[in-house]
Amino acid sequence: QVQLVESGGGLVQAGGSLRLSCAASGRTSSNYDMGWFRQAPGKEREFVAVSRSGTSPYYAESVKGRFTISRDNAKNTVYLQMNSLKPEDTAVYYCAARSLGWTYRTKSTDYDYWGQGTQVTVSS
Repeated sequence: QVQLVESGGGLVQAGGSLRLSCAASGRTSSNYDMGWFRQAPGKEREFVAVSRSGTSPYYAESVKGRFTISRDNAKNTVYLQMNSLKPEDTAVYYCAARSLGWTYRTKSTDYDYWGQGTQVTVSS
């Protein structure tokens, strides 16, 4: 069992930056793929990025080059550094975890554990 708690959301102007954190407890995050998803009002939850130890992360095309996922296994924490934010990045951001598999997964239904979400609002 894994418990996930996100933090770091807030209100930022377009072009600004935010860093989200996801603290994991219960099991060590190094045994899991750790991902970020987001959900805007009226839209489905969508994949943002995923990371596992020892492997290059994978990003959605919409955030590639602007967002960076990283992890500190000693702290059991995953981060999402978001730069050059756009109004369309506005959403509730969720941290998620799934047991390691052969490949990365980008569907929310493939993830077993979820945080409560943190709101990110980008003003134009």
